[in-house]
Amino acid sequence: MLENLKLARRYDGLIYLVESARNPPTIRSHHHVELELNLVVRGTISYVLGERRFTFPRRTLLWLYPSQEHQLVDRSSDAENYVAVFKPSLIARSCRGGAYEGLKRDRADVDGVLHTILPMATFDLVRRTMDELMVAAPDPDVLNREAGFGVNSDFHYDHRDPDGLNAGLHHLLLLCWRCQCAGRALGGAISLHSSVLKALELLSQGDGRLSLRALASRCGASEAHLSRIFTQQIGVSVSRYRNSMRLERFLEYYRQPDRKTITEAVYAAGFGSYAQFHRVFTQVYGTSPREFLRLDQKP
Repeated sequence: MLENLKLARRYDGLIYLVESARNPPTIRSHHHVELELNLVVRGTISYVLGERRFTFPRRTLLWLYPSQEHQLVDRSSDAENYVAVFKPSLIARSCRGGAYEGLKRDRADVDGVLHTILPMATFDLVRRTMDELMVAAPDPDVLNREAGFGVNSDFHYDHRDPDGLNAGLHHLLLLCWRCQCAGRALGGAISLHSSVLKALELLSQGDGRLSLRALASRCGASEAHLSRIFTQQIGVSVSRYRNSMRLERFLEYYRQPDRKTITEAVYAAGFGSYAQFHRVFTQVYGTSPREFLRLDQKP
């Protein structure tokens, strides 16, 4: 789906640090008109694009182009990665020479995700540059809770120094592209089994009530086989993945203008009971649903 990042006109993009310890597992497949850049600072992160899963370790610089539908499906418990996005207008102004033509495309010129692993000195330089852009950024807890840009809510990215941010994003974009061109594009994708692809499709369509048995049947596999190969290829169990999708749908339903009650949103998201929802929510967010939603509604 096409995601609207809701960036105000005064911003040429945004940047934030995604932290497993703070950031809820928002995993809906999406793309956006902005070019996205990731730098893995710690741990590992995994994306699914098309029929393949890509896992990226520390020091990986990776690019997600506007036409590339992508889905964050797993990350290590200690994972941290910077996400920066650049509006097409910034790219058009910044990339006038032939050396930067690759940034103007709608799709990468490689089969999969364009990425490279940075040498340590280069990694430190890029990370320091990103750190500097975070000085006047919104609170990290808020940024992580809102997936950086305000997923399914009234939150809007608000940097206290728009001019400094825009200048920094211009510099960061060109710096990282030079680093990419100086490095080596890497492979490492895992082709997903047809039953795993079918399970991802069914779970993303919003039927959170499908049991493992029903899901396996519709995927043409046994429960044991689907469970095993899904975990192997996606990196998380079917149950964990399904609960992450349910939590995302719960927040989407609850945050709608014609707001449902918590209980209504729980059942609409596919949870079998409030007790099950409360247990899963607390495990993922580290706080009770009501306390999280109280903080969520603060301006």
